[in-house]
Amino acid sequence: MKKESIWLLTFLILTSIVSLNTVGMAQDGVWVEKADMPTSRSFIATSVINGAIYAFGGTGQRPEVEVYYPGTNTWIKKADMPNGREGPSACVVNNVIYVIGGWRDGTLSSIVEAYYPGTDTWVRKADMPTPREYLSTCVVDGIIYAIGGWGWTATVEAYNPATNTWTKKADMSINRGLLSASVVNGIIYAIGGWNGGNVFYVEAYDPLQNVWIRKADTPTGILGHSACVINNLIYIIGGGWYSFTYNPVTDTWTQKPDLPALRYYLGVEQVNGKIYAIGGSADASFGSPLPRGIVEEYTPLRSVMSMPFNVDSKDKLTTLWGEVKTKD
Repeated sequence: MKKESIWLLTFLILTSIVSLNTVGMAQDGVWVEKADMPTSRSFIATSVINGAIYAFGGTGQRPEVEVYYPGTNTWIKKADMPNGREGPSACVVNNVIYVIGGWRDGTLSSIVEAYYPGTDTWVRKADMPTPREYLSTCVVDGIIYAIGGWGWTATVEAYNPATNTWTKKADMSINRGLLSASVVNGIIYAIGGWNGGNVFYVEAYDPLQNVWIRKADTPTGILGHSACVINNLIYIIGGGWYSFTYNPVTDTWTQKPDLPALRYYLGVEQVNGKIYAIGGSADASFGSPLPRGIVEEYTPLRSVMSMPFNVDSKDKLTTLWGEVKTKD
């Protein structure tokens, strides 16, 4: 192939990639308002099963359970929690949602209730050893880890749904509640929070070693945020207008487009690569935050995958990724 043809082909490929990226950039990184929750509330817990987002509890120890279906942009009411709670946490094991802790009847709660979506029923489980609210929970290998919470504890306890038992684990290095915890490749990342002041701390927990390791601080002190994981990136949403990603591989932070609506104590979940910010409060006060029913959807920036381009079996065009081999 002639060198002139090689350079022309290179130019055409470069132009196509720039065009694809430009189109993607125009469509991505945008927040879009969706159907409001039927019940406005903050300090909620959320979980996803089969592409549906379940919202539990909220300010004033609400018992309501409502389910959002992103495909139809609709909400449906489900069976109330037996024990309404403010500030619980929720996670999923084997298509069962476990709602853990919170605030009820003027005191910190250790209640654990399992919700079965298939039958729309609840079952009481073994209480958490340490009563608390504003905690965070996540799952590694079928074990639920309850992390931090009010009264600004560093406590970590693990629940095994198969045996309905709890086990004490290594504490975090600092006390904090109103944090978020997410899992990437079997490692738990506890991010931000409050312990009388905004917490910048990020710590990574290895369940196999039962140890915590300090990581890069958050760009700003954040509390009352929530998080989800897409493509091994942790998206931190709320605690104000904030939106950041944390990359565990590089231990770095990247700012993303702000939330349109100021929010604390919200739920954040991802479905089919889109992020949903649900409910929350318009202010950071603990006593009587103004609840919001707003739901906003965010589509993260898509990346255009670059693939090697073969001209023929003998001549390989690798200008974008390496040297060019040509023949005259």
